[in-house]
Amino acid sequence: MTTDQTLRPVTVTLTSGPAGPGSVDDFELFYARRALSRFRTRLGRQGLLELLAEDIKEGNAFLRESARASDGSFTAGTTVLTTHGLTSSEFLAWMDKAFAADENALLEGHPEHFVMAPEADGSFHVVENIGPHVCSFHMGGWGTDAMAWAAGADELLPESDFPHKMSSNLFLADGTVVGRALTQFGDTADGFTASLTVYVPTACPGEVLEHHLRHYAVEFRNWILAAAAARA
Repeated sequence: MTTDQTLRPVTVTLTSGPAGPGSVDDFELFYARRALSRFRTRLGRQGLLELLAEDIKEGNAFLRESARASDGSFTAGTTVLTTHGLTSSEFLAWMDKAFAADENALLEGHPEHFVMAPEADGSFHVVENIGPHVCSFHMGGWGTDAMAWAAGADELLPESDFPHKMSSNLFLADGTVVGRALTQFGDTADGFTASLTVYVPTACPGEVLEHHLRHYAVEFRNWILAAAAARA
């Protein structure tokens, strides 16, 4: 081969063998999820926290510095999912139960979920990736009128179309607000639409917002399918 020749792309097609449905990608995803579930179960929450301690330290330092440099300003992005065959009320009822007492169901929503647990103060503790960074933060309010921002958010949709709304600050253990979340749900003729907005400090690189929009798509798609399976 001469140096000026262009390499042709290589493709692989499954021609025969497995009797079950699905592509090679589907098979790999199944085995990856099974392996991940095994490690989560064996390590447990405390084991995961100890394993990720240095990553969390670096990730939280990144968020704290990004929040400081942004001086209270955030950049928003929204992922929209359309669901058929399940109502928003059915999904949100499943979500309420999962957030109250089923950490495993929440963890299974995304490969980069490490801790998702309610705290005694009413906040919700999350350890997950924010972009490439593993971070430990809490969801909920922080301080007087902490949630007033949601009422004036540009991303707020009409109550008539999206009556189910949840907003939250994302804050570190020291109270530093490092993000926000606004989720809105509205029924359609045969299902519902989910509008999922995340706010990251404006100093964050663009990839942080982009990856969290992808994160939303993965976790909420999986949670919606889990809610549908639980109903059956």
